[in-house]
Amino acid sequence: MKKTVDIVVSGLVQGVGFRYYTTKLANQLLIQGFVENVPDGTVHIVASGEAIALNNFIQQIAASPSPYSKVTNIKTHYTTLVVDNGFYVKY
Repeated sequence: MKKTVDIVVSGLVQGVGFRYYTTKLANQLLIQGFVENVPDGTVHIVASGEAIALNNFIQQIAASPSPYSKVTNIKTHYTTLVVDNGFYVKY
């Protein structure tokens, strides 16, 4: 069953390739949605996919997908937002 999750990631996550590696991971797991930097230094992700793939995605995001990033906190909230247009970096 397809679900959508809203994720806010804190830590050293801007300027270290975090969005690039998140996009790469999402494409590998067939996750759709977007990732964007937020002015407060966090990264916001909206991800939609099968429950198993989403759980895997969240676990790998929490473990810092970029070798240069350091995730210190991750907040998730499931939503009814529909995302079905690939995965991209939102500017």
